[in-house]
Amino acid sequence: MSTLRALARAQALAAGVAQPVATVRHLHLAERPLVLVPLAMAGEANAPLAALVGDAPDAARLLIVPQPRNRDQRFAFAAELAGIVLPYLDGFRGVSEAVPVDRGRDVRYRHVDAPQLLVPNPAGVTFLRLFGRSTRFRRPDGDYPVHPAVPVLGRWLTFFAERAEHPGSSALVAMTDALTLHWATGQSVVEDLHLPALLGWIDPPAGLTGAEAAARAEDPDTCPPAGPATDPDFDNHRLAPAIAAYADAEDDPVARAGAYAELERLLRDQLAPTWELMWRGVGLLRGLPPGARVTGRWDGDKDAFTGYAEHVDAGGAPQPRRDGAVAAAQRLHRLERALTSYAVQRAYDDPLVMAEHRLTGEAFVGEVILADPKRVDDTGKRPVLRPRIQLVTTEPVSTPVGATLYSPARPAQKARVVFVVPAADGKTEVVLELSGGMGRGLTAPPGTVPEVGERLCYTTLSDTFMPAGAFPAVEETPWTHGGPPALAPATPDPGLVAVPATPGPDAGTTNRVVAALPTEVDGDPDEEWA
Repeated sequence: MSTLRALARAQALAAGVAQPVATVRHLHLAERPLVLVPLAMAGEANAPLAALVGDAPDAARLLIVPQPRNRDQRFAFAAELAGIVLPYLDGFRGVSEAVPVDRGRDVRYRHVDAPQLLVPNPAGVTFLRLFGRSTRFRRPDGDYPVHPAVPVLGRWLTFFAERAEHPGSSALVAMTDALTLHWATGQSVVEDLHLPALLGWIDPPAGLTGAEAAARAEDPDTCPPAGPATDPDFDNHRLAPAIAAYADAEDDPVARAGAYAELERLLRDQLAPTWELMWRGVGLLRGLPPGARVTGRWDGDKDAFTGYAEHVDAGGAPQPRRDGAVAAAQRLHRLERALTSYAVQRAYDDPLVMAEHRLTGEAFVGEVILADPKRVDDTGKRPVLRPRIQLVTTEPVSTPVGATLYSPARPAQKARVVFVVPAADGKTEVVLELSGGMGRGLTAPPGTVPEVGERLCYTTLSDTFMPAGAFPAVEETPWTHGGPPALAPATPDPGLVAVPATPGPDAGTTNRVVAALPTEVDGDPDEEWA
């Protein structure tokens, strides 16, 4: 936890309401997201119990599994869920757009938009990941067939779960993560995973403080858990008798229909409050303006969606149960690069996020007091435009002379530190030499060089392109990493010599191979060898 976030939590506790830790929204919010609130049965490994699904506040559809231990009913639930999710995904595959590549010399095509799934908390993401793993390898034929849409649903759920691990992706978003990215509450990080309590701090009812609203939200009778886990008291005293009544009415259609209706009522009552909270959270997030670089990250989600849709259409195989060594290394490398880029982009978009880096010495803010926009460096083979500016700042400057800095106001421009001089009244003067972002001529276009009086932030954080690492092909790795098996040696080890076998009662003329033992090791002739 950063110093500023810890301070914001303390201020939230003192003020009785959550404090903003962002000035812009750092994630994309679709016009028509698909909200999915799942419930799982306690004591069973990710056994679905119910789900409330829909792409509008008044379009909720309830799916239930009357007997979660019944395999056929679980896959019938998966087929019903596929009947909602897959048409929603297909709705984004009608129109494509041309994207220039290779510096405009060629184009590629991707869908103009992509789907977005919203779940209440990270446990909901885990539920979808496990549910996708349990369905994507099923077959519509052979032993234990399932509906043809079930394995397709499993593959898409796995795709979204993998995108949720990608820093900056908005394809699958946990609402608690989205809210805590922009607000700090006066409760613990673990308590922030409870969506009703979190929203109680961010948007408390009139007349209540955030702490009072959060305490009220912890009452399972008024605010049931946001799933996928259920309240134990509800499980023991209400859910279990309803499931038992449904099972006992197997031979009585009328009683069975009544028991099913009672189960629907119970489960809808559990899910409806979370459904309302999800759309309330969507409204709060929509109230924040999007960051400047959110659109670029959403373009990455559109690229990923387009690529996987083409893979599915081409009859590609489902995702493997586990990655090979090379694929795992490549995936980890991609996630690390994305995490670095995401951290820089958030800082460039949001002064509050950049303030955290200013506290650690990775950035400073200063005012331009001198500027030489016409300076030309003619010490090389040809003259180049190299303007210099001088800033004064009250913040500590820990960057050494010769370091390269960047400004969020002009991200394509580099600034090399020429001098760092302490001034009076605890101030520091910094002289920077600029390059890039000013065209190819010897005259800087207007606005490309900072002017006197302009207040700027400079940082060591760079949002420049990071090339991907080089990884070997699978067949070029050793057998321990998925490559070809090791070949047996064609010749005997030169360290082995053949000596006659010691005669014995069963000894013949066969020789035995023993290691040629040295007479000493490290100069110690008395050392024993095993």
